[in-house]
Amino acid sequence: MSVLAIPFVVLVTVIVGSCLQRVSGMGLGLIGGPILTLFLGPVEGIMVINVLACINAILTTYSMRENVAWDKWLRIGPFMVLGSIPAALLIARIDTSALLVLVGAALLIALGVVVFGRKFVPEMRGTGPSISAGILGGFTNTLAGVAGPVITVYAQAARWPKSILAATLQPCFVIGGLSSVLTKYFLGSGGFEGLHWLVWPCGIIGMCVGILLGKKIAGHVSREKAHTLSLALASLGALSALLRGISTLGA
Repeated sequence: MSVLAIPFVVLVTVIVGSCLQRVSGMGLGLIGGPILTLFLGPVEGIMVINVLACINAILTTYSMRENVAWDKWLRIGPFMVLGSIPAALLIARIDTSALLVLVGAALLIALGVVVFGRKFVPEMRGTGPSISAGILGGFTNTLAGVAGPVITVYAQAARWPKSILAATLQPCFVIGGLSSVLTKYFLGSGGFEGLHWLVWPCGIIGMCVGILLGKKIAGHVSREKAHTLSLALASLGALSALLRGISTLGA
């Protein structure tokens, strides 16, 4: 693969993911996590998506700030830091092939929980479930670049109004992305040394383009359709990462 192919993949992936996240509340981590894992590896790929998802969520939080329920965020967001620590320690102790399998499997499980969770997860009340959702969301975000599925299922079980769900997810992604990067970096389980410098400007440009496109189509594409497309694309990427990891185990 040519030197410029990776930055181009990052550009296209981030445009699509940011656009769908602006419309449905999730997308960048769901789509970017498995795709960048395939092209950059399970450590660097998720580190890049953690950084970009954090920046994207900051911008999206500002644009959707009127609908953010900060009291609900306080019962989830800070506890994501606790979940990021064991995930970072796990990443430091397993090889690349096993990590690919783990990332792909974690993504598929998370996606399955989103698809079937609303049918089987009972109504939740109190602080215990919200704290658990924050810890588990921090773990999956650090490991696989996705916190949205876990928090979305909890929010549905807690009967959050739809009007605040997509907006309140964004500051959760901010603290999730920040804690994921910092814990992996300082615990020695991740870094950016091997990345081409064009990855970052391509990621930022893709994010800005995606958010602008998302704003334009938000009134024409339903949140449910955008959410379904995000899940479908993420499932294909997660399955590809899982199969690649299995094929290289023991190689």
